[in-house]
Amino acid sequence: MDSRLELQAMLEELLGTRNVYFQPPSNFTMQYPCIRYTLRDIDTRTANNKPYKFDTSYELTYIDEDPDSDIPMKLAALPMCTMLRSYIMDGLNCYVFVIHYN
Repeated sequence: MDSRLELQAMLEELLGTRNVYFQPPSNFTMQYPCIRYTLRDIDTRTANNKPYKFDTSYELTYIDEDPDSDIPMKLAALPMCTMLRSYIMDGLNCYVFVIHYN
């Protein structure tokens, strides 16, 4: 299975819903609570001028009306996942993380 699809399945299980969206278009209406995630970086390791390893990271944003949700703590507990910031926009609480997932 593709590692991004594995990440998708893991996030859906953690959230307990299918409201997990990979790079949704700007005109797409998301259902809350949800996780929106995008590709952040692909770090390529090389030897002898040839790539041999790719480390992929994604930026996750958990969005919820509930400021006391336990999902941000569950995301922070994932391996190789770090919280970057939080903010409020249009009455929604947003928590931004970076996860390295291959």
